[in-house]
Amino acid sequence: MLSGISIWQLLILLVIVLLVFGSKRLRNLGPDLGSALKGFRSAMKDDDDSKSDDKHDPKVVDHAKREDGSSHGEHRSHDTGADNDTAGRRD
Repeated sequence: MLSGISIWQLLILLVIVLLVFGSKRLRNLGPDLGSALKGFRSAMKDDDDSKSDDKHDPKVVDHAKREDGSSHGEHRSHDTGADNDTAGRRD
């Protein structure tokens, strides 16, 4: 893929990039990119650590299920079936 690009074309491209962005901005590009990558890696590591801590921590309790087996949003109703027999019929 790069076999068609000569050294002269790369030099011309470098000159154009220098003219567009300036040397000061290009000097700051390396450290800025490095610090952004370092922050991303540390955030990913912290996220992985917190996930593994939650799985192995005995203090973490799943409060989504109640003792009777229903969740917080569920309501158990005791249906006798009397309403279901006449609900769908039209005479």
